[in-house]
Amino acid sequence: MRLTLRSEYALLALVYLGRQTTPGLISAGAIARAQQIPPRFLEQILLALKRARLVRSVKGRGGGFQLAREPGAITLAEVVRLLDGPLAFDNAVSLVAAKSVSRYFRGQTPILREKRLTALFREIRDLVADRMEHTTLADML
Repeated sequence: MRLTLRSEYALLALVYLGRQTTPGLISAGAIARAQQIPPRFLEQILLALKRARLVRSVKGRGGGFQLAREPGAITLAEVVRLLDGPLAFDNAVSLVAAKSVSRYFRGQTPILREKRLTALFREIRDLVADRMEHTTLADML
């Protein structure tokens, strides 16, 4: 699993939005300042979150962002997969990418030659994925 700045910043932005106690919209600038996220980078991330219907936005003066769903309905796995892809150390042991590996490698990827390594990485993948699937944004608030 790769956890890039994109998913880290996305999680920080979502946590910030989830902590808001007053109803209303929060500007991208306010989120960027509060969470120390480069504003232009945050705009790209917020667009991805909006397309995935994790946040909603209103343009213009007084506009901004808010969560589109309850914090308890947004899992960490969903956010990380959206921005970083599969929750595995290697595509060969990824639940999502496993089916597409064979089209890139005729036969096996190198790690698949060692059954015990493959089994270990699959076990780790399953533990991480399970934890992230069952941890919601609400748990982080």
